[in-house]
Amino acid sequence: MINKVILVGNVGVDPEIRTTESGVKVARVRLATTERIYNRQTNESTDLTEWHTVTLWRGLADVADRYVRKGSQLYIEGRLRTREWTDKDNIKRYSTEVLADDMKLLGRRSDNQSAQGGMQGASQPYQQPAQQGGYSQPYQQPAAAPSYGQPSYQQPAQPQSIPAPQDDPDDLPF
Repeated sequence: MINKVILVGNVGVDPEIRTTESGVKVARVRLATTERIYNRQTNESTDLTEWHTVTLWRGLADVADRYVRKGSQLYIEGRLRTREWTDKDNIKRYSTEVLADDMKLLGRRSDNQSAQGGMQGASQPYQQPAQQGGYSQPYQQPAAAPSYGQPSYQQPAQPQSIPAPQDDPDDLPF
């Protein structure tokens, strides 16, 4: 079975950051995605905006705390989770949210800067470790990006141009 969600959208409000009693950081982000629908009969297009609640744990929550703000554009990859609870009036309520496994900050670097200063590597992804009955590996910080904030790409190796042999038909051995 597959439960996979990919969203690209804009953050509606600053992330809500909490820490559990056991010291685990969790962030909740409200993400808006907009779909343009074109009506051929009226020749008009309308925008349909959906709001998604995205939950980020541990390292992803830390990245969201430091760099995600209202208006930030995010790429989220995760899975759907539906929670059920009973409210104060004893009515059963349901909530569907996205549990993020991967998050990438999109847009211009200035769009994703935090109030504390510039952000290094605006488009560098941080991937949440796979969750299989708990975390068996310690959390590792993402690799530091170059100081100018751009992703560090390696240039592909340029093939060395080898000059073509200058064969003289008179120099051939046969």
